[in-house]
Amino acid sequence: MDDSTGPKSVSPRDLPVVGAPRPERADARRNRLRVLEAAERLFTEHGVKNVSLDAIAAEAGVGKGTVFRRFGDRAGLAVALLDEREQELQAKLLTGPPPLGPGTSPVVRVLAFLDAYLNLLDRHVELFMDSENASDGARYRIGSYHLWHRHLSHLIESARPDLDADYTAHVLLAPLAADLHNALRNQGFGLDRMKTGLKAVAKDLLSAGTFTSRGRSA
Repeated sequence: MDDSTGPKSVSPRDLPVVGAPRPERADARRNRLRVLEAAERLFTEHGVKNVSLDAIAAEAGVGKGTVFRRFGDRAGLAVALLDEREQELQAKLLTGPPPLGPGTSPVVRVLAFLDAYLNLLDRHVELFMDSENASDGARYRIGSYHLWHRHLSHLIESARPDLDADYTAHVLLAPLAADLHNALRNQGFGLDRMKTGLKAVAKDLLSAGTFTSRGRSA
Protein backbone atom coordinates (compact mmCIF):
# COMPACT_ATOMS: atom_id res chain seq x y z
CA MET A 1 0.00 0.00 0.00
CA ASP A 2 1.52 3.38 -0.88
CA ASP A 3 1.19 6.48 1.25
CA SER A 4 -1.93 7.66 -0.57
CA THR A 5 -3.98 4.51 -0.17
CA GLY A 6 -6.26 3.39 2.61
CA PRO A 7 -9.06 5.24 4.40
CA LYS A 8 -8.54 9.00 4.74
CA SER A 9 -9.27 11.36 7.63
CA VAL A 10 -11.48 14.28 6.67
CA SER A 11 -12.69 15.60 10.02
CA PRO A 12 -10.53 17.12 12.75
CA ARG A 13 -12.43 15.31 15.47
CA ASP A 14 -14.76 12.51 14.41
CA LEU A 15 -13.88 9.19 12.85
CA PRO A 16 -13.81 9.83 9.10
CA VAL A 17 -15.78 7.99 6.48
CA VAL A 18 -14.15 6.32 3.49
CA GLY A 19 -14.91 8.12 0.25
CA ALA A 20 -17.66 6.72 -1.92
CA PRO A 21 -16.41 3.78 -4.01
CA ARG A 22 -16.29 3.98 -7.77
CA PRO A 23 -19.43 2.71 -9.52
CA GLU A 24 -19.01 -0.98 -10.22
CA ARG A 25 -21.11 -3.42 -12.20
CA ALA A 26 -22.46 -6.34 -10.22
CA ASP A 27 -20.50 -8.88 -12.26
CA ALA A 28 -17.29 -6.86 -11.96
CA ARG A 29 -17.74 -6.65 -8.20
CA ARG A 30 -18.32 -10.39 -7.95
CA ASN A 31 -15.16 -11.08 -9.93
CA ARG A 32 -13.15 -8.61 -7.88
CA LEU A 33 -14.25 -10.17 -4.61
CA ARG A 34 -13.61 -13.69 -5.93
CA VAL A 35 -10.07 -12.69 -6.90
CA LEU A 36 -9.41 -11.01 -3.55
CA GLU A 37 -10.74 -14.00 -1.62
CA ALA A 38 -8.65 -16.38 -3.72
CA ALA A 39 -5.56 -14.22 -3.21
CA GLU A 40 -6.20 -14.10 0.53
CA ARG A 41 -6.41 -17.90 0.76
CA LEU A 42 -3.26 -18.45 -1.27
CA PHE A 43 -1.27 -15.67 0.41
CA THR A 44 -2.18 -17.11 3.82
CA GLU A 45 -1.27 -20.67 2.81
CA HIS A 46 1.90 -20.02 0.82
CA GLY A 47 3.12 -16.47 1.48
CA VAL A 48 2.69 -13.49 -0.81
CA LYS A 49 5.97 -13.94 -2.69
CA ASN A 50 5.23 -17.59 -3.46
CA VAL A 51 1.93 -17.02 -5.24
CA SER A 52 1.63 -16.17 -8.94
CA LEU A 53 -1.13 -14.32 -10.73
CA ASP A 54 -1.78 -17.52 -12.69
CA ALA A 55 -2.41 -19.41 -9.44
CA ILE A 56 -4.71 -16.67 -8.14
CA ALA A 57 -6.69 -16.56 -11.38
CA ALA A 58 -7.08 -20.35 -11.38
CA GLU A 59 -8.18 -20.34 -7.72
CA ALA A 60 -10.73 -17.61 -8.45
CA GLY A 61 -11.97 -19.27 -11.64
CA VAL A 62 -11.25 -16.24 -13.84
CA GLY A 63 -8.78 -15.53 -16.63
CA LYS A 64 -5.34 -14.16 -15.87
CA GLY A 65 -6.17 -11.17 -18.07
CA THR A 66 -9.04 -10.28 -15.76
CA VAL A 67 -6.69 -10.20 -12.78
CA PHE A 68 -4.02 -8.25 -14.67
CA ARG A 69 -6.44 -5.63 -16.00
CA ARG A 70 -8.00 -5.03 -12.60
CA PHE A 71 -4.93 -5.12 -10.34
CA GLY A 72 -1.89 -4.77 -12.61
CA ASP A 73 0.38 -7.20 -10.79
CA ARG A 74 0.71 -9.18 -7.58
CA ALA A 75 1.77 -6.10 -5.63
CA GLY A 76 -1.30 -4.19 -6.81
CA LEU A 77 -3.51 -7.11 -5.85
CA ALA A 78 -1.91 -7.25 -2.39
CA VAL A 79 -2.59 -3.52 -1.90
CA ALA A 80 -6.21 -3.98 -2.97
CA LEU A 81 -6.69 -6.90 -0.59
CA LEU A 82 -5.31 -5.00 2.39
CA ASP A 83 -7.40 -1.94 1.54
CA GLU A 84 -10.54 -4.09 1.29
CA ARG A 85 -9.98 -5.68 4.69
CA GLU A 86 -9.15 -2.36 6.34
CA GLN A 87 -12.29 -0.76 4.89
CA GLU A 88 -14.35 -3.67 6.24
CA LEU A 89 -12.92 -3.01 9.71
CA GLN A 90 -13.63 0.69 9.37
CA ALA A 91 -17.26 -0.01 8.46
CA LYS A 92 -17.63 -2.07 11.64
CA LEU A 93 -16.18 0.77 13.71
CA LEU A 94 -18.52 3.32 12.15
CA THR A 95 -21.84 1.52 11.88
CA GLY A 96 -21.40 -2.02 13.16
CA PRO A 97 -22.82 -3.43 16.38
CA PRO A 98 -20.96 -3.10 19.67
CA PRO A 99 -18.38 -3.72 20.94
CA LEU A 100 -16.58 -2.55 17.76
CA GLY A 101 -19.34 -0.15 16.80
CA PRO A 102 -21.10 2.50 18.88
CA GLY A 103 -23.27 1.54 21.82
CA THR A 104 -20.88 0.53 24.57
CA SER A 105 -18.21 2.14 26.76
CA PRO A 106 -15.07 3.71 25.22
CA VAL A 107 -12.78 1.27 27.04
CA VAL A 108 -14.69 -1.75 25.75
CA ARG A 109 -14.52 -0.33 22.22
CA VAL A 110 -10.76 0.23 22.51
CA LEU A 111 -10.25 -3.38 23.63
CA ALA A 112 -12.49 -4.66 20.82
CA PHE A 113 -10.54 -2.65 18.24
CA LEU A 114 -7.19 -3.97 19.49
CA ASP A 115 -8.54 -7.53 19.32
CA ALA A 116 -9.93 -7.08 15.79
CA TYR A 117 -6.84 -5.33 14.50
CA LEU A 118 -4.55 -8.02 15.88
CA ASN A 119 -6.64 -10.64 14.07
CA LEU A 120 -6.25 -8.70 10.82
CA LEU A 121 -2.54 -8.06 11.37
CA ASP A 122 -1.79 -11.67 12.23
CA ARG A 123 -3.59 -12.93 9.12
CA HIS A 124 -1.88 -10.47 6.77
CA VAL A 125 1.37 -9.58 8.52
CA GLU A 126 3.39 -9.93 5.31
CA LEU A 127 1.15 -7.44 3.51
CA PHE A 128 1.34 -5.04 6.44
CA MET A 129 5.14 -5.30 6.52
CA ASP A 130 5.35 -4.43 2.82
CA SER A 131 2.98 -1.49 3.32
CA GLU A 132 4.61 -0.08 6.45
CA ASN A 133 8.16 -0.44 5.11
CA ALA A 134 7.57 0.90 1.61
CA SER A 135 9.73 3.91 2.56
CA ASP A 136 11.15 5.45 5.73
CA GLY A 137 8.28 6.36 8.06
CA ALA A 138 5.67 5.00 5.65
CA ARG A 139 3.61 3.48 8.44
CA TYR A 140 2.85 6.89 9.90
CA ARG A 141 1.86 8.48 6.59
CA ILE A 142 -0.58 5.76 5.49
CA GLY A 143 -4.17 6.93 5.57
CA SER A 144 -5.33 3.94 7.58
CA TYR A 145 -2.85 4.69 10.39
CA HIS A 146 -4.37 8.15 10.75
CA LEU A 147 -7.83 6.58 10.79
CA TRP A 148 -6.99 4.12 13.58
CA HIS A 149 -5.21 6.87 15.52
CA ARG A 150 -8.20 9.19 15.24
CA HIS A 151 -10.54 6.42 16.36
CA LEU A 152 -8.47 5.55 19.43
CA SER A 153 -7.80 9.18 20.31
CA HIS A 154 -11.52 9.92 20.33
CA LEU A 155 -12.26 6.93 22.58
CA ILE A 156 -9.33 7.67 24.92
CA GLU A 157 -10.48 11.27 25.30
CA SER A 158 -13.92 10.01 26.32
CA ALA A 159 -12.55 7.41 28.75
CA ARG A 160 -9.68 9.39 30.29
CA PRO A 161 -9.96 13.15 29.63
CA ASP A 162 -6.95 13.70 31.91
CA LEU A 163 -4.65 11.92 29.46
CA ASP A 164 -3.04 13.29 26.32
CA ALA A 165 -5.35 11.35 24.00
CA ASP A 166 -3.34 11.91 20.81
CA TYR A 167 -0.11 10.68 22.36
CA THR A 168 -1.77 7.76 24.15
CA ALA A 169 -3.33 6.61 20.88
CA HIS A 170 0.16 6.40 19.37
CA VAL A 171 1.29 4.42 22.43
CA LEU A 172 -1.45 1.83 21.90
CA LEU A 173 -0.75 1.60 18.17
CA ALA A 174 3.00 1.15 18.64
CA PRO A 175 2.78 -2.59 19.54
CA LEU A 176 0.70 -3.12 16.39
CA ALA A 177 3.65 -2.40 14.08
CA ALA A 178 3.94 -5.26 11.61
CA ASP A 179 7.71 -5.69 12.11
CA LEU A 180 7.28 -6.12 15.85
CA HIS A 181 4.33 -8.46 15.45
CA ASN A 182 6.28 -10.64 13.04
CA ALA A 183 9.36 -10.64 15.29
CA LEU A 184 7.27 -11.73 18.28
CA ARG A 185 5.69 -14.52 16.25
CA ASN A 186 9.16 -15.70 15.29
CA GLN A 187 10.09 -15.73 18.99
CA GLY A 188 7.17 -18.02 19.76
CA PHE A 189 4.61 -15.48 20.96
CA GLY A 190 1.15 -16.71 19.99
CA LEU A 191 -1.69 -14.44 18.93
CA ASP A 192 -3.64 -15.07 22.15
CA ARG A 193 -0.65 -14.10 24.25
CA MET A 194 -0.16 -10.86 22.32
CA LYS A 195 -3.87 -10.03 22.60
CA THR A 196 -3.92 -10.69 26.33
CA GLY A 197 -0.82 -8.61 26.98
CA LEU A 198 -1.81 -5.59 24.91
CA LYS A 199 -5.39 -5.49 26.14
CA ALA A 200 -4.22 -5.75 29.76
CA VAL A 201 -1.98 -2.72 29.24
CA ALA A 202 -4.77 -0.78 27.54
CA LYS A 203 -7.32 -1.67 30.20
CA ASP A 204 -5.04 -0.62 33.05
CA LEU A 205 -4.08 2.58 31.26
CA LEU A 206 -7.67 3.59 30.56
CA SER A 207 -9.21 2.59 33.89
CA ALA A 208 -10.26 5.78 35.64
CA GLY A 209 -8.25 6.50 38.76
CA THR A 210 -5.37 4.16 37.91
CA PHE A 211 -3.06 7.02 36.95
CA THR A 212 -3.07 10.80 37.06
CA SER A 213 -2.01 12.87 34.07
CA ARG A 214 1.45 13.10 35.70
CA GLY A 215 1.73 9.32 35.63
CA ARG A 216 1.46 8.77 39.40
CA SER A 217 -0.95 6.40 41.07
CA ALA A 218 -4.19 8.11 42.08
